[in-house]
Amino acid sequence: MPRQDLREAPKAPAQDTAPMMQRRMTIILGALGIATLVGGLMLLVLSMDGLSWLEGLMVALSTLLAAWVGLGFMTASAGFALSFAQRPQPPLTARQDLDSRTAILLPTYNEDPGLIFSAVQAIAEDLRRLGPADGYEIFVLSDTRDHTVASEEVASLLRTRLRLGDGPEVHYRRRAANIDRKSGNIAEWVESCGAGFDYMLVLDADSLMTAETILALKAEMDADPRIGLLQTVPTIVNAETPFARLQQFAARLYGPVFALGQQWWAASEGNYYGHNALIRTRAFAESAGLPHLTGPRPFGGHILSHDFVEAALLRRRGWTVRSLATLTGSYEEAPPTLLDMAVRDRRWCQGNLQHVRVLNAAGLHWVSRMHLALGIFAYLAPGLWLATLILGAMVWPPLHVTRGSARYDEVQGLFWLTLALLIIPKMMALVLALRSSDLRRGFGGASTLILGFLVESLASLLTAPVMMVMQSVAVVDVLLGRDSGWSPQRREGVELGVRDVWRAHGAHVLLGLAGGVGAFLVSRYFLLWASPVFLSLALSAILSFHTAKPRLGRALRRQGLLSIPEEHEPPPVLQRSMALRAAYAAESEARRRIAALLRKPIPAYEAFRNPRKKLRALREVA
Repeated sequence: MPRQDLREAPKAPAQDTAPMMQRRMTIILGALGIATLVGGLMLLVLSMDGLSWLEGLMVALSTLLAAWVGLGFMTASAGFALSFAQRPQPPLTARQDLDSRTAILLPTYNEDPGLIFSAVQAIAEDLRRLGPADGYEIFVLSDTRDHTVASEEVASLLRTRLRLGDGPEVHYRRRAANIDRKSGNIAEWVESCGAGFDYMLVLDADSLMTAETILALKAEMDADPRIGLLQTVPTIVNAETPFARLQQFAARLYGPVFALGQQWWAASEGNYYGHNALIRTRAFAESAGLPHLTGPRPFGGHILSHDFVEAALLRRRGWTVRSLATLTGSYEEAPPTLLDMAVRDRRWCQGNLQHVRVLNAAGLHWVSRMHLALGIFAYLAPGLWLATLILGAMVWPPLHVTRGSARYDEVQGLFWLTLALLIIPKMMALVLALRSSDLRRGFGGASTLILGFLVESLASLLTAPVMMVMQSVAVVDVLLGRDSGWSPQRREGVELGVRDVWRAHGAHVLLGLAGGVGAFLVSRYFLLWASPVFLSLALSAILSFHTAKPRLGRALRRQGLLSIPEEHEPPPVLQRSMALRAAYAAESEARRRIAALLRKPIPAYEAFRNPRKKLRALREVA
């Protein structure tokens, strides 16, 4: 797996993407049209008494951000049109094909071994359910540094092997040095074992996939020898806290519309999300060896967000990278709290901004560069929104106008247009779910689905500005040269303390209150335009505290609110995985209690004359 040279393009077959140009131009021109409309309205609002350079800068930023929102709007519109016209797909025909060999890879870093090995056993049993699993082997690739966790991984491996019996075979490797983190972990496996397998299915620590989905991916790749990577669109499951349940509901309801739209215009120049994807091993080995970037961290060193770059390098050598937006049976989990989401985003922010160093790599397809640029802008956009808000406070005219005037209509039109661009894609997804009897029933019925939609829309309106500020701070951190480090992600909900929440959100609350008062003093129209941001910041501590409570999440689930089809009718592999996780948790708790008892001094029960006290002491030892 040689390291690739970003300065010189390798020889590759011609890439004919002309048939896709019309689709891509439709999306891009639509986004530019929306940007022109928003920029024109902003220009009308601000140019009443001429246009200063600050006002010109605000118009430019508003236009750029409108193009960003417009691209999402156009993508969702394409997905909606395709979904609306699409006929129901026949169920997948499961067929084991032993001609090709597939390795299932689960990289782990200081994760709960019960989480990993419950997924291993559930997937293995699901594959055996469809027939012999001789064509599969499972590899747990550990980068764990904690020796206690590592010993538990080995113990879990031995128990899993005993339980599986006839296969598929489960392997375990713990690296002596975790060079280049996850990408280095996968690369080391490719160099040591990859030649024995046609395909590798890369999962994450919290990933899961049904046997039918694995077989469908293999069938698709077998049918087209040009495919280098097939990406699924994972469904978020197992959400415990209200925050995670909101993410789960939103991803399940809105995600397929955006994913199908992106699949429509990206086609063979798709993207890779780092997990839940089937990869042709030979293609990956010859194309995707990542170089180290020159210079110090955070912009130098090994490439953190490796997935986007690996997809671009695969396409550069002529392999196609595709996503299968309509393929179900692929699962992952979400961070349990807003603070955990911010920690994960901080790491992703550094990795995506590092792609600035890759954008000009020789030989990349222009759509691959577009994916990289969009990933970078995803983290620059919050800072630009914040800058636009600050500029608005500085340049917004004190409008002495009445309702019904032209200037009043322009301000109102700008506010409602921005809101419409954000809410209409969600409403498209809601219409599609209400239209399908299976989906409608899976979300708990029409009334429950609509209520969940309203709750999620309000929650996202209140949490998005908080994330905007947090991501803006993360970008500043990266630009100041601060490295994010590499810490394992928390998977399960933990009650947050008031002190922890205030430490994280105290500045946000003060900023929201002060900003609201300041906006009112500037102009009541500016307050109307910026009110969602200031309200969100003022309520951030309360929202973060209450949406992190697992017991509140369980209450929502009992009421059926924010539920998804996979909760009403969970697939067998998901049910089995959760049962195994509960068993692993019980075993771990029992081992901890036994260890604690063994550390205690043994009571001298012979000293007790009372038989009851003697029996109680013996029970404590037991």
